[in-house]
Amino acid sequence: MSTAVCPGSFDPITLGHLDVVRRGAALFDEVVVAVASNSAKQPLLDVDERVELAARAVADLPNVRVAPVTGLLVDFCRDAGADVLLKGLRGGSDLDAELPMALMNRHLTGVETVFLPAGRTVLHIASSLVKDVARHGGEIDDLVPPGVGDAVRAALAARGGTRP
Repeated sequence: MSTAVCPGSFDPITLGHLDVVRRGAALFDEVVVAVASNSAKQPLLDVDERVELAARAVADLPNVRVAPVTGLLVDFCRDAGADVLLKGLRGGSDLDAELPMALMNRHLTGVETVFLPAGRTVLHIASSLVKDVARHGGEIDDLVPPGVGDAVRAALAARGGTRP
């Protein structure tokens, strides 16, 4: 059985993320969406909410599950029995950022990374842009799975971080 781990902060999960997960679900027996914390980022949504939103977004995919990452990603992969890390790429800058991590993960554990290019209809979608658009009162519901836009707007309102 082949298992792929698709890691990310998913803050919030977007249609771009979902595109990679759906395509990965067709390639692998199991895909684990690994919701991680990134020490370089200040999340808008807490981990539990990101896990719940991701789980709702992939509920129709029987071979996909969602779990939080509590330590090193390589340890998570080992515990999940993963053969592969699955990553989406929007362009060359994504590859520049992801390649050193892929090489380090392979060095540490032998886990390979498979890169899927973003679909052309979701190439422009990034969580940081989604949050920025929402902060300025823009419409994001066509960029994220159902219910995610409401969660983003609620989190921004709770922080006093939206403009009319």
